Amino acid sequence: MPARPLSDETLHLIAAVQDALAERLDARARVEERQLFGSHAFMVDGKLCLAVKGDELLVRLPPPQHAAIAETPGLRELDPRGGMSGYFWVTPAAYATRAQWRHWIDAALAYNPQARATPRRSAPPPSR
Repeated sequence: MPARPLSDETLHLIAAVQDALAERLDARARVEERQLFGSHAFMVDGKLCLAVKGDELLVRLPPPQHAAIAETPGLRELDPRGGMSGYFWVTPAAYATRAQWRHWIDAALAYNPQARATPRRSAPPPSR
């Protein structure tokens, strides 16, 4: 079954993240875009940094600050059960101003060098 086309809103948000990364990262940074968690993910130097799903922006922030960040209006945890510490969906209300937008992009990029890369899973052996 083919994937559904992305909404104009989603495409604009993806383009805004692409522009923000191009402005803030130097040529040595490796940015890979791929589908992950049903979203358009941005891997920076091999680590999930940002993603877009619908009109929401996923940011990866320091896990030790998770509880304090979770109190921010307009954010929701990626995993409400607590299994993905440091990952948050930012709603449009929380990135509506230029200052808010910059804050979330800059915070995710600031944490990225310290973030651990998740090793790629190897393909399961073929069944017999």
